[in-house]
Amino acid sequence: MNHAPIDADHVSRRWLGKETHELSANAASVVRSTAERRPISEDVNEAFDGRQSFGDRLADRVAMFGGSWTFLIAFGLFLLAWTLLNLALRRDAFDPYPFIFLNLMLSMIAAAQAPIIMMSQNRQAAKDRLDVGNDYQVNLKAEIEIMALLDKVEHLTARQEEQTELIRTLLAEKGR
Repeated sequence: MNHAPIDADHVSRRWLGKETHELSANAASVVRSTAERRPISEDVNEAFDGRQSFGDRLADRVAMFGGSWTFLIAFGLFLLAWTLLNLALRRDAFDPYPFIFLNLMLSMIAAAQAPIIMMSQNRQAAKDRLDVGNDYQVNLKAEIEIMALLDKVEHLTARQEEQTELIRTLLAEKGR
């Protein structure tokens, strides 16, 4: 069943108590979507992923790997092997105890890895903000639609009560 679009200003005044131009851009978009009877939800992941550069995707992969058990176990094994090898070689060790070269490498890795992880977290936060905005719009539209349905149900209930009363009156007159 196709429904004709309704006036966005009517929807705005009726359900939100404000004129459309008084609403935030987000709420006005929801009101227009409701009035035009079209969906408002969108796949935020698809919209966000389409805008990522190669560097963004690389940073996300580095952050994903850097925060994984695979990385922690592999890096722990690497550190253990480095330490045991240098301890076993004693005077011929390429990085004798207290492992100053290993310390330098770990510092350099941490210095590079930290900003990459922060870039990835910033992008995730931006994506979360888009997701929250979309959730707000969907929830607001659902709330407006539910209020409209309740209004229709109340209207139908009132009409049914009127018709029931009319039938009772007619039956009472016929019974006389």
